Amino acid sequence: MSETPQRERASIDPEYDHRREDAVDEDALAALLEEYALGREDHGNAPAFVIRPDDVQEVLSLLREEAGFDHLSCLTSQEYQDRYESILHLTKYDRRTHEVTVIAQLPKDAPVCQTAEPVFRTADWHEREAYDLVGIEYEGHPDLRRILLPDSWQGHPLSKDYDQDKPQIIRFAEHANPLQQDRHDPESETMLLNIGPHHPATHGVLHLKATLDGETVADVDPDVGYLHRCEEQMCEQGTYRYQIIPYSNRWDYTANLPNEWAVARAIEDLADLEVPEYAQVLRTMSTELGRMLGHFLAIGTFALDVFGEFTAIFQYAFRDREVVQDILEDLTGQRMMFYYFRLGGVAWDLPRPRDEFVEKCRDFLDELPAKIDEYHDLVVGNEIFRMRTIDTGILEPDVAKSYGVTGPVARGSGIDYDLRRDDPYGYYEHLEWDVVTEDTCDNHARVLVRMQEVEESAKIVEQCLDLLEDWPEDERTVQSNVPRTLKPDADAETYRAVESAKGELGIYVRSDGTNTPARFKIRSPCYHNLSALPEMAEGEYVADLIASLGSLDIVLGSVDR
Repeated sequence: MSETPQRERASIDPEYDHRREDAVDEDALAALLEEYALGREDHGNAPAFVIRPDDVQEVLSLLREEAGFDHLSCLTSQEYQDRYESILHLTKYDRRTHEVTVIAQLPKDAPVCQTAEPVFRTADWHEREAYDLVGIEYEGHPDLRRILLPDSWQGHPLSKDYDQDKPQIIRFAEHANPLQQDRHDPESETMLLNIGPHHPATHGVLHLKATLDGETVADVDPDVGYLHRCEEQMCEQGTYRYQIIPYSNRWDYTANLPNEWAVARAIEDLADLEVPEYAQVLRTMSTELGRMLGHFLAIGTFALDVFGEFTAIFQYAFRDREVVQDILEDLTGQRMMFYYFRLGGVAWDLPRPRDEFVEKCRDFLDELPAKIDEYHDLVVGNEIFRMRTIDTGILEPDVAKSYGVTGPVARGSGIDYDLRRDDPYGYYEHLEWDVVTEDTCDNHARVLVRMQEVEESAKIVEQCLDLLEDWPEDERTVQSNVPRTLKPDADAETYRAVESAKGELGIYVRSDGTNTPARFKIRSPCYHNLSALPEMAEGEYVADLIASLGSLDIVLGSVDR
């Protein structure tokens, strides 16, 4: 971190690109992929190489083993007038500014691509989504079926020939018998247990198909999509300037300000928009308050999941969450769907009188250490809680990386990865704070990470308040000059991400010269983290499955989009 004193306003050169300082060696990548690359494309975030669709596994293995690209952060599928594309965005857990994009171009009459699943397990759900929404088939995929839409759905909603007015035909079929012969193991007595779809214990409308051997989980298959609203398609129909950012509040609605920043960062990169330094401080402060919202809710609901504690821990968490919501309501004018970010900055400055708002924030920060001590007494020191969380839900670092796991879930497995530090944006690199990790890889570690991150967020907010108080009044610019109708250059494309309360929230955007995106892809951290649940739950008791699910802190609005 920078050694800038807490109350001293650091100087930022708006023309300086921090990523260039530690950018990937494009010549070395070109030499490594010389045998496979058919061409190059110009992406805003990374060098992009076009490859044959049947070379996907060889290229990914080469990049992972020889160049260290161990994080398949996103897979974007899209259709052009003359082709389909399956785009893989790769980076490194230990060097986030090193990025490379691999593009498999597919013919219109046969959009078939080799699966990436044997190299990166996270490709399993990615490719099912690409098949479901766009229509690309992945050869060799272990279980290529729809994931967000019902199996009986006709067509692919993000394909160009999809008729939105055509009524869907729902097939009637007999319910499968959970006691049918293929579910019986001659060595044991197994049964199918449906967990969900209901809200309270599943953190949203989620269905877990759990196969049990006695009380032990033999297999679990998360069935998602009950809350799918085709958010990507709605964003593609909205204008860059005003109509996309409000949608983002509905993804992870428990801590939604980072969602706004993810959209803003991608579009600002695409359109080469600057953000004033003062606005960067406001963005950073508000986003950290939003992170606290998410973590308070995660702690309270997890205690409810694990030992049914509603009267104390859950209400303590909501007590503190409400204080933060009051502060953000004063700042943004909204109680839940804040819509505070604008392209090029934020909507407005601190509310007046400024002194009262700052004092209200400082009162909360002053009281927070004592409240954190209460959480340690009520949660971490609780015997039942410790029995239910220590050494359960184990997620080893290598497994977490293969599934693209990020955020507190990854840091609870000892993975030192945080985009606020590793891919600097906003004002984070000019402030004093630490990335929190725990190395026990269990449900308990993930709770400890979130509790400590609340304290780190408090440090960031306090430093931002110091800066905002001392900022010269005539330099308090909250927005840069952004055209009312924004039309980025045609065929410009980029992938940018921010660190949300749940992990890496990424946005891929491609423009076509109009004021709406040609393609808008949302990389949800909850989607990736949930895909790793079977690795955490299989072989453990069914009660531990509930604890493991709660420790992921998923929000189905973010999973399903």
